[in-house]
Amino acid sequence: MREHALVLEGLGARVSRVRRPADLGEIDGLVLPGGESSVIDKLSRAFGLQLPIREQIAKGLPVLGTCAGLILLADRMRDGIPGQESFGGLDVTVRRNAFGRQAESFEGELDVVSLGPPSIRAAFIRGPVVDEVGPRAHVLAALPDGRVVGVEQDALMGLSFHPEITGETRFHERFLARAAAA
Repeated sequence: MREHALVLEGLGARVSRVRRPADLGEIDGLVLPGGESSVIDKLSRAFGLQLPIREQIAKGLPVLGTCAGLILLADRMRDGIPGQESFGGLDVTVRRNAFGRQAESFEGELDVVSLGPPSIRAAFIRGPVVDEVGPRAHVLAALPDGRVVGVEQDALMGLSFHPEITGETRFHERFLARAAAA
């Protein structure tokens, strides 16, 4: 989360950490970072955040989810651990750890038409891939082989990769514009 906070603060945003349900009432947007999606899921339930986050997503809270954050935004998940849940909101099916183990992590160039040139440098670290995109969501980014690695739906944006690591700010700028308009 620290890397996201640095990017957002560098773009002029005030960053707050959400630790309790009451914190959700004080934010204009939420970043769901990378990490272990099953752990984030368990912690959100343990701290009483799962239902409030789901409610805020349903009300239109802008959310940027990267890597594990994409998994948490997906309505459907493949390869989750038993009992794993998501917050939902994105009409997609994701597959966890689609790029393999940590040793198979990689960086690559992506063209993102809606962001315009230049292409972006994307870091994939044990990331998910979007196997199915439902009619309410649309593809934001795909690898040259066609695997979908970025999706949007209303105020939600989910990315398989980590723009906060490679210095790419346009996704965060897009997120902040949505938060400002909300």
